[in-house]
This record gives sequence, structure tokens and C-alpha cells, in this order.
Amino acid sequence: MTKTRRRPLDHVLAHVRAEPSRTWSIIITLYGDAIVPRGGSVWLGTVLQFCEHLGIADGVVRTAMSRLAADGWLERRRVGRHSYYSLAPRGHDTFRDAAVHIYAQQPRPWRGAFDMVSPAMTDQKDALRAAMAAAGFGVLAADLWIAPAGQAVPDTIDQHVTVQLTGDAASLRALAARAWPLDALADAYTRFIGAFRPLQIAMADGDALGDLDALAARVLLVHAYRRIVLRDPILPAAVLPEAWPGTAARALCADLYARVLPASERWLDAHGVDESGSRLRRATGLRSRFAL
Repeated sequence: MTKTRRRPLDHVLAHVRAEPSRTWSIIITLYGDAIVPRGGSVWLGTVLQFCEHLGIADGVVRTAMSRLAADGWLERRRVGRHSYYSLAPRGHDTFRDAAVHIYAQQPRPWRGAFDMVSPAMTDQKDALRAAMAAAGFGVLAADLWIAPAGQAVPDTIDQHVTVQLTGDAASLRALAARAWPLDALADAYTRFIGAFRPLQIAMADGDALGDLDALAARVLLVHAYRRIVLRDPILPAAVLPEAWPGTAARALCADLYARVLPASERWLDAHGVDESGSRLRRATGLRSRFAL
């Protein structure tokens, strides 16, 4: 019996299906990465065709789109019998803020020390935690936060005490390991590399993806990377464990994104339709993403 050869893209699909993920999250990635640079609005049929290629049923996609619209992530417009969706302001703002972290984030210059910040007491504990985490601070102990020296404290926290922490390299790495979930991040990056490396190797060896396969690989690449990197404080190498897998994951992401970009854009050129019934406009500036 002849054994069916497993496509490299199958490794990617298996990884995404094994991770906690939802259709709505993949749709938001599709919009933020591929549709917004082309004007932001696209025919529902284009989205359905893309999701069908991933094995997601039409009914699941329609439900996810309706829910995203109801929750303020997407805006829906009808033109004749067709529906068109675009990112709502909430979706634009969220993906715009995330885009820097995904495509271009670099660690702050290392000054050889951490700043330890103790905010003033507040009843808004959840809001404080969210603001500090979003600003890149890690939790050292109750009400004590650290970040590489020079990291700005959120504007919403107007009263705080800052103390600088210095020490030898090993002590500062241990401090970082206490403040951030580096082991969990390393495991996630390692799984990401394992899922996407076969596709990278296959393409480097000359295997070509069809245009729709290329778009699927591109969106799933950004989707999987985004889920990890948005939890990563992007610390300087001096305080990270040796052979930090986040570095290899970013390099893989940059290389594979560049490989699948041309074919994925060809599919959007041919199949993306806007509200006027015309093809989506061409995107610009995409090749600068993930610049190392």
C-alpha cells in the first residue's frame, strides 16, 4: 500500500488545531495582517473561501463574524445581496498596538539593571495589573514590579516609588525568571518552531506552495506567533536563558513570512473583493515586516 506523503503545511494545521484557538481569532489575524493593508473591507465570500481551505465550515465562520460584529470588533455592510466586513475601531486599535510587538519589536538597550516599581495603593488592582503587564513589567512580588531600567511606567499610575536593582549576570537572569514566565514562553516558542520548521525546510529545498496554501501558511504563522509574542516582554539577551528559543522563532518567522508573501498576495489579488465589487487594492510595505 502506498503511503500518502504528509504535506509540510499539515504540520502547521495540526499544530494550530492542537493549540487552544478559536475561529474568531484566526479571522482577526487575517484582517489585521492581510486585509487592513489592502483597504480593510472585504467580501464575506472571500473570508469563507479562505476559511474553507482551513477546514472551517461556513456556518462556523458566519457565526464567528456575526459575534465579532456584535462585540465591536468588525463592522458589517450590505451591498445588494452581499455582506462586507471591516475591522471596527476597536479591532483597528487592538491590532495596531499589537503590530509593533509582532512585526518590529526589539528589546530596549540593556543598562545593566532593573527598575523595581512599587505603585501607590489602589482599589483598582485589576486595572493596575493590566496596565503594568501591558507596559512590559513583570511581577516580582505583591505590589512589586520590575522591568529593564528606563522602561516607562504607565501614565495612569501617577504615584509610585522606583528603586534600581543591580547585580551580577546570574543574579539578574534569576530575577527575570522569577518575574516573567520564561519557561512557559520557551516551551511555546519551541513548539512553534517544531510546527513551522518542516515548512521552512521544504520551501528552502524548492517546494512551492499554491497561492491559497501560501495565504493559509502566512495567516497561521502570524496567528501562532502572535499568541506567544504578545505574552513575551522582549527582554534583553543579557537577562534571558542561554539559547533563548524566542530568537530562533523570530528568525524563522521572518524567513517563512518572506517566502510565502508573494504567493499569498497573488491569491488576494485574484480573489479579494471590496464593497465596490473591485479587486482589493495592492498592499505596500509588507516586505519590511519582521526586519531583523
